Amino acid sequence: MSLQKSKIQLRKQILNQRRSLPSTVGQEKSLQICQNLQTSSLFQSAKTILAYFSIRQEPDLSSLFNSSKKWGFPRCVGQSLVWHRWQVGESLETGAYGILEPLSNALIIHPTEVDLILVPSVACDQKGYRLGYGGGYYDRLLSSPQWSSIPTVGILFDLAYLPSLPREDWDQSLTAICTETQFVQFL
Repeated sequence: MSLQKSKIQLRKQILNQRRSLPSTVGQEKSLQICQNLQTSSLFQSAKTILAYFSIRQEPDLSSLFNSSKKWGFPRCVGQSLVWHRWQVGESLETGAYGILEPLSNALIIHPTEVDLILVPSVACDQKGYRLGYGGGYYDRLLSSPQWSSIPTVGILFDLAYLPSLPREDWDQSLTAICTETQFVQFL
C-alpha cells in the first residue's frame, strides 16, 4: 500500500474513533489535556501562543483562552495560515473548511512574537511526527525558516498517540505532544 493510502486509511480510522467518543467524555478529556498543558514549562514560559478552534471532535482548548496569555488563531489564506490576535469576546467568522477564524482586520501576529504553537493533530507518534487532515498547512508553516524554531505541541487524545506513523520527507516533527494523561517532550 502506498504511503498516501496508508495515511488516508489511518486518518479515517482515528477520526472514526474520535467521533465515537461521547461528547461528555471528549470534554472531560479536553479539560485534562488543558491541565497537563498548563503545567508544562513550554506553556508556562510562553507569552504569545498560537492555537486553534476545535472542529470534528478535536480536543477543545477553549478553557485556556481566558488565561493571561496573548492568543493567536489562524485564517486560511490560499495555501497558507495567517495568524491573528484574538481574545475571548471578540467576533469570529466561519472560514475555509467551516473553521472559526478571527476577522480579517484583526491584528496580525508575526513569527518573532510567538513563543508556542499548539498544533491540532489527528494522530502523533512516539518520535513526534503528526498526522494532520492532509492539507499540508502546518507542514508548510513549520518548514518555513521564520517558524521552524518555535516550539510546537501536538494536541490529541491518548487513542491517537501511536508507536509510529507513515511519514514523508516533508513531514515536520513536533517539540512535544499533550494528551489527557501525558505531556511528552521530544527535543
